[in-house]
Amino acid sequence: MSSSHLDQRIVAVKPVIVPVPDRSIDLQVKVTAPLSGQNLPVIVFSHGNAWSLDGYEPLVDRWAAAGFVVVQPTHLDSRRNGLGWDDPRFATVWRVRIADLHAVLDGLDGILLQAGVLETRVDRERIAVVGHSWGAQTVGALLGARVLDADGVPGEDFSHSAVAAGALIAATGTGDTLTPFAAEHLPFMRPDYSTMTTPALVVAGGKDQSQLSTRGPEWFTDAYHLSPSPKSLLTIAEGGHTLGGIAGEMVAETTDEDPTRVALVAHAISAYLLDAFKLNSAEWTALNNATEAGDSTWSISSK
Repeated sequence: MSSSHLDQRIVAVKPVIVPVPDRSIDLQVKVTAPLSGQNLPVIVFSHGNAWSLDGYEPLVDRWAAAGFVVVQPTHLDSRRNGLGWDDPRFATVWRVRIADLHAVLDGLDGILLQAGVLETRVDRERIAVVGHSWGAQTVGALLGARVLDADGVPGEDFSHSAVAAGALIAATGTGDTLTPFAAEHLPFMRPDYSTMTTPALVVAGGKDQSQLSTRGPEWFTDAYHLSPSPKSLLTIAEGGHTLGGIAGEMVAETTDEDPTRVALVAHAISAYLLDAFKLNSAEWTALNNATEAGDSTWSISSK
């Protein structure tokens, strides 16, 4: 990433309350943005299980420095809300997560207004959704993926017309190899990617062995292989589920601590989105050229 990105000053505003009827706990978001610039593209980010608007700064701060306004909701499954696997509300949390992202997109003007003078600085034609782990399945629904029921019938379409592109980090694969625990507690982890038509980058770790599936790390590439083009896949050979620590430095679940890996994930997603939004193709082109020159620690493929 160029030094000009790293020198860019950013500002974060939290919490901003998003009005949502019938939600048991207020929907709060954090907004992170560059201090200067106009016509800024937007990323709405969905966290992994148990996280909150306070996670993922290593990604979010880089995206803001690269010129994006990033909006991060806290979903109901956040640790701070205390909903365990055995909570009766847990079975529907996956739907509430999707509804949260819809509420953020539908209420974006109000969110930006509360976060300062941002509402005059964003480009509403260039909005992306990005998520990690459970968040990746959540944003996949807004990109057009469905959830299969027990009989293999696709559920409703949760796609959102405002979303122009996306990125899925460590996204759940198909549900045919779920472990007994996952099948019992997480029956919604049966994505159907055949309808995920929106352009997206899939990020997968070559050492990401899920406790929820009997398949190996290639499970996390299903979102790329089973969805229609245009898609791209960034595979990081030694990456685990948190890909070097994207949720934060030294967090407990990071098994593969590596700041350069985190920087690669952040940079690849911003470069991909800038290219998808036709704002700047240079950085994405450079990454693709680098993967062809190749040091084999990571690779990009596209279709």
